[in-house]
Amino acid sequence: MWQHRSPSIIEASSSFLLLSNITDMEPACRKDKPKLNSTPTRGDRARQKSAQQELKQRQRAEIYALNKVMTELEQQQFEAFCKQMQSQGE
Repeated sequence: MWQHRSPSIIEASSSFLLLSNITDMEPACRKDKPKLNSTPTRGDRARQKSAQQELKQRQRAEIYALNKVMTELEQQQFEAFCKQMQSQGE
C-alpha cells in the first residue's frame, strides 16, 4: 500500500539547494587557488580597527548633523503652529 505524497516546499527547496551545491563543487585536485591564511596579521587588525573608528566617528557626526537639522525644523514648525493658534484666537 504505497501512497504518493507531494514534497513540501521546504523539502523541495532544500533538495534543490543540495543538488545545486553538489554540481557547483569541484574536486580538490582541480582547484588551482592556493589556500590563504585566514588569520589577520597585526597590521591588518590595526587597519581594520582604525577603519572602524573612522566609520564610527563619521556616523556620529552625521547623527549630530541630522539631529541639529531636525531640531531646527521642529522649532520652525512649532513657531508656525503658535502663529496659527494666535491668529485663530483673535
